[in-house]
Amino acid sequence: MLRECQNRRGKLWQFAAVFAATGALLLSGCASGTNSSDSPSGTTTAAADKVEEIANTVPEAIKESGKLVVGVNIPYAPNEFKDPSGKIVGFDVDLMNAIAGTLGLTAEYRESDFAKIIPSIQGGTYNVGMSSFTDTKEREESVDFVTYFSAGIQWAQRPGSPVDPNNACGKKVAVQATTTEETEELPAKSKACTDAGKPAIEIVSFDGQDAATNAVVLGQVDAMSADSPVTAYAIKQSNGKLEAAGEIFDSAPYGWPVQKGSPLAQSLQKALEHLIESGKYEEIAKNWGVEAGMIDKPVINGAVS
Repeated sequence: MLRECQNRRGKLWQFAAVFAATGALLLSGCASGTNSSDSPSGTTTAAADKVEEIANTVPEAIKESGKLVVGVNIPYAPNEFKDPSGKIVGFDVDLMNAIAGTLGLTAEYRESDFAKIIPSIQGGTYNVGMSSFTDTKEREESVDFVTYFSAGIQWAQRPGSPVDPNNACGKKVAVQATTTEETEELPAKSKACTDAGKPAIEIVSFDGQDAATNAVVLGQVDAMSADSPVTAYAIKQSNGKLEAAGEIFDSAPYGWPVQKGSPLAQSLQKALEHLIESGKYEEIAKNWGVEAGMIDKPVINGAVS
């Protein structure tokens, strides 16, 4: 589930759009750091104060450069996407800026194809990846991960029109095309319906998550299924026109990939522990409406499968 392969991560959610039909506006977050494809395009103030004890654990080469080079693939709202000015923003961005600030560094974001980020970390082009990577056993063979979030699948519905994700037989459910929700979750649930002699789920696919979300708001479908942070963000931006349908399920950890054996993993872990203790982590998560996925303690290589 989640960003487990190029196809899954290739959702490329286009949620950085306005709900034009409903008047619900996208709220752009404030990001710090540097956005870059090949070279920096501008720097702003780090989002957290340097903590000397933690900053001293950063590998010397990175410390001397003064920057944390971050490979990122967008769009993937609310975690990483571009605001109307073209600046990279999102939950992941705000959190990484706070991590970099704690380490006495400035985050420099370099856009990349998702599939190229881990190989580029292995080759030393990037220090760390930040693209809502699901920490998996398979990926841990190539890189180390520092967990920072727990994401699963969650449904959304219109208030007053309840839908049970575990018994949606005969319902119309919106998804983004090529996602696990479309290719695995809903087909399996629909088959369970027909095997029991009940009506199949009508899976309504859209090229972009914004269109799938609008379909629910406009009453064209009964519900939508998406990864939990995306659903949470959609609900937050809907001005009361959407609500959660059931709890988050099939959860797995998001992690930041770094070179295998790099002490940077410990530095990132300590920085996140500090942000959790200080309340900054919770503040950032709540700002983006993704607090349901907060974790209590980051670990190195915490894959569950």
